[in-house]
Formats: sequence, C-alpha cells, structure tokens
Amino acid sequence: MQGFDPRWRDFPDYVIGITREIWEDRNIHALHRYYAPDIVVRSPASVVRGNQGVIGATMATLAEFPDRTLLGEDVIWSGTPETGMLSSHRLLSTATHLGDGAYGPATGRRLRYRILADCHARDNRIDDEWLIRDQGAIVRQMGLDPAAFARDQIAREGGPSACVQPLTPANDIPGPYSGRGNDNPWGARLAELLTRIMAADFAAIPATYDRAAQLEYPGGVSGHGPGDADRFWMQLRAAFPDAAFTLHHVIGRDDPMMPPRAAVRWSLHGRHSGWGGFGTPSGALVHVLGITHAEFGPWGLRREFTLFDETAVWKQILLATGGV
Repeated sequence: MQGFDPRWRDFPDYVIGITREIWEDRNIHALHRYYAPDIVVRSPASVVRGNQGVIGATMATLAEFPDRTLLGEDVIWSGTPETGMLSSHRLLSTATHLGDGAYGPATGRRLRYRILADCHARDNRIDDEWLIRDQGAIVRQMGLDPAAFARDQIAREGGPSACVQPLTPANDIPGPYSGRGNDNPWGARLAELLTRIMAADFAAIPATYDRAAQLEYPGGVSGHGPGDADRFWMQLRAAFPDAAFTLHHVIGRDDPMMPPRAAVRWSLHGRHSGWGGFGTPSGALVHVLGITHAEFGPWGLRREFTLFDETAVWKQILLATGGV
C-alpha cells in the first residue's frame, strides 16, 4: 500500500478502518488526516466541496444519532496505490434518533438502513466521493412519507429559492478522479444487465437472476427472485421511460473467500414522464444517481444491492412543479 499508513494491510482494511475510527471511535479530527482539504462529496441531495463541510456534517449527524454504527459489508475496489484506488463501500447502519436535527425533533425511533459510497483515495487520503444513503428507509422508519419529507425539507431550508439543490449534471463539480473502473468480466456482466434493463429488455432479468436471489432495494425493501427484481426495475424505468441511462463506473472482482462480484455507479437523467414509482407524471427534469452491487453464483446473480435516494427524486419533482 505505497503512500498509505503501514497499519492498513490492504485497501478494504483502510476503508473499513477509517470509517470506524471516524464515526464509532469519535475521532472526527482524523478527517483532517484522511480527507483532502478540497474533497468533493456528492450525494443525491447535494454537492459539497471542502473537508470543513464534511466535518460539520459528521458532527451534526452524530448529534442527531449518537449511537450510530457503520457495519462494513463489503468493499469492491479497483486501481493501484500509485495511481489511486476507488472503493465502492457497502455499509449497514444502525442508529437511534435521539437528537433534534435534519430529520426533525428527536423521535427515539431505532433505524436500520444501508449506504453505498464510492471513494477515491491516494496517499492515505480520500479526495473524491459519491455517497448514497437509503433516505427512503430512514424517513419511513420515522413514520414519514418520502414525498412529504421532501416537501417539509424544502420549507425548513427556506423555500424553493433558498433550499439546498439536489445533485444534477448542471451543479456537479469535477473532482480529481476520472477513472472508469476495471476490465474484470463480472463488472462487464453487471453493466450489460443494467444496460439491457434500462433499454426495456426485461427478459434479461429471468435469464440472469438466480431464482432464489436476495434483493435489497431503496426504502429498506427486501425481495427474492426475478419477479421482485422485475417489479423494482420496472417501477423505476416506467417513471422515467425516456431518461438517458449512463454507466459512470464499473468494477468487477474475484477475491479469495468471496463470490465473484461487481459494483456499478450509474444515473438516469430525463423527464418524469411515465407512471411508475413516483406517481402522476409531472414532466419534471430529474437526475437519479444510483449504485448497484451484485454477487454471482452457479445459477446466476444471487445477491443484489441497489440504492438511490427517493427523497432527492421527490425534491426535484416538487421544486419543478411548485408542489411545495
């Protein structure tokens, strides 16, 4: 691990280790060591530049959820220490809503949700990040509807003209990482599957998924098998039938003691012009940032984890239609 602290045995150890050190061990000051001063952090809800903003947001989250845990389920990565490495990190988070904050007055609700984060690191520092939290799962466990939460969020942030704008190609900030992943065939296999689905070739699902596939989707939704996969992807694509689908980053890996697996970061950009997972077609121009992790077995795709932020989609629809 040239350029990295020798205490990390490999890149996944680094990614999982610094996450625990910062969040659970409360060494928030370590962000000065592990994050570049001018890091770009993109989430579906916003684009932030600078480590000071990351530090402030970390403290605010821990004030609202003081017992938060971040359990690293997997790190799917590409690159080299010399040129820089990109980790696609999947986490299962638990937390109790014990403080007032971005989600409103403390409710005492116990939460469980996933996060997918793509991070570029070089010389022991992360300098570029794409982060998706399952906001749909968070707000539902608090007894809220994602659309209602987005409407309230706009009001709490000062209204349509003053609120934080969700990520779009227009407000994205280029960072130092411009890689596209690696050439592993498992990444290519997942990328081909998503491309076929987004081209309305839904026959690819029963042809590719294991009949017993485990599926984890936005909103904390779990499913099994090709039928549940078809329902999820159909609801998404039907809402944005003409949106442009783009593959941004593709990684595949074969590692000891792990199944063949892949991570793909992708987006949909276009009009909310169809009936699907977001209600009455609004005509709003919407950007959906997504990340998908998949594991493969002898009978096809056996585990899938896909995330996008439902509340960020609703926020864009509400801002475009004046439904606030």
